[in-house]
Order: sequence, then structure tokens, then C-alpha cells
Amino acid sequence: MQIKWAPALFAIGLASVAAIPRSQANETTLERMPAALETQFALSAVPPALRERASVYLLDPTKGYSLSKQGTSSLTCIVQRTAWEYSDFRNDIYWPVCYDAAGTKMHLKVIMDAAALRAQGMGPEALKAEISKRYRERTYKIPEKSGLSYMVGPVMRAAGPPDMKVRTMAMPHLMFYAPFVTNEEIGATPDFTNFSSLKYPFIDQHGIPEQSYVIQLIGEAETNKILADEAPLIDALCAYRDVLCLAHEGH
Repeated sequence: MQIKWAPALFAIGLASVAAIPRSQANETTLERMPAALETQFALSAVPPALRERASVYLLDPTKGYSLSKQGTSSLTCIVQRTAWEYSDFRNDIYWPVCYDAAGTKMHLKVIMDAAALRAQGMGPEALKAEISKRYRERTYKIPEKSGLSYMVGPVMRAAGPPDMKVRTMAMPHLMFYAPFVTNEEIGATPDFTNFSSLKYPFIDQHGIPEQSYVIQLIGEAETNKILADEAPLIDALCAYRDVLCLAHEGH
């Protein structure tokens, strides 16, 4: 399967869709995904050999996340739908992620609480303030040891390069926990329009310094293999909702 990348994003293997209509972008009511599709989507965040033993939580937009599949390993997988750090609720955020033991204990708790508070009616600005306050008050703590989150799925929809607007993209990567670490400290100078600055690890901060990660993108050859292997899931996601369709010609 030969992947054709959008010209502005070819270097890191991103493929974006056209901007969605304003009316759709402003819609905030979350739609519940079919359970089988959401499960497959969530598990795509980890390599195939790790999926059978991973746990999966599914989202009921009226309540929050609940356990759907009890695994036997330390990995826990979800499709995140609320990006609390944006201070903006959307219905078109989708990113599959699987946390290891440390992340399941710490970071996953934040995501689950954010989903529950949103379901209870808390607004986006209030939610960001509440999550930030809980970190300050140490209700939420940073991971107690090193670890990583897997995001090697074929599709995600979130804010991304080159302009950090919400788009659908193929961006398989790993996230290593690095609370309070900065790009300056590791000597990284990421520029989302510059391939050479993203080939090697850089820091991405999810809203606050406590949620900083070292990002390591998966190489282009392996990304192409992921996209080829996951073609049925890519097609199913596109059929389910057009904002989850990958553009093949850089639209």
C-alpha cells in the first residue's frame, strides 16, 4: 500500500482532511460510537501482539467511561473524546491511546474524570480550571515512575501539525512520561513545518507541565505498514463518520 502524504505534512506522515463545516465544528454533543468499532479503534493504539491482554473502556457520553473488556496485562485502552486542555468542547475529537501501569494509575484517571464532569454538564473553561486545580492540590499526581503511552493507531483526530488545528491524521507515535521537562532541557527544537525537527524526540505538553511527554514518532516505513494492516479499520471509521476519513491527496 503506497501512501501519498499531504505536501506540507509529508515529512512526518500526516494526512489531513478538509476543514469541517463551521456548524459541525461548533457542535458539542458527543455521539456514542458502536461498541465493536470503538473497541477496535481503542486497541489499535497498541501493537497487535499486545491487544488480546489489554483492558478497554468505552465511553457513554451521558455518564463517562466504563469497563468493557477486562484484560490481563497492565495496559488500558480508550478512545479519548474530550481534550480538556483546549477549553473548547467539540464532538469530533478522537484519539486512541493505551496507557501502561503508571499511566493507567495517574493520567487515565484525569481523562475519565474529565469525561464524567463533561457528562454532568460542566463547561469547557470550568473543566480546564478544575483539572488544573486538582493537579495543584495534588488530587492528581504525576506518574511515580517512568513509563509510556502507546498511540500507534492508524487514525487520530486532534490538534496537529503544521498549524495545530484539529484535523484527521495518521501519526503513530509513542509518548514517554516527562512531567515538567522542557524542549530546552533535552535540546529539542521542534518545528511542526520542518521534518528534521520532528524525526527525533521532542516534548509535547498537554495543557500543563505535569502532563508533558517525550514524543517519538514511528518511522515512515512502519507507518505505511500500520496503515496497510489497518485498512479495514480505516475504512470502517470513514464509513462511520466522514471526519474520520484520511485524505489521500492532501486535501
